[in-house]
Amino acid sequence: MNFFTMLFNDPVVYISIIGLSVVLGICGFYVYFFIKNIEQNN
Repeated sequence: MNFFTMLFNDPVVYISIIGLSVVLGICGFYVYFFIKNIEQNN
């Protein structure tokens, strides 16, 4: 249980989660953008 308390109280974990969510959000946007444009060109 000490590992999870350290994990949730560590600011480095918050920065990593925010960074990963931003990167995954950008990747998701590009996947949506390219799929939408490929469907419009057909």
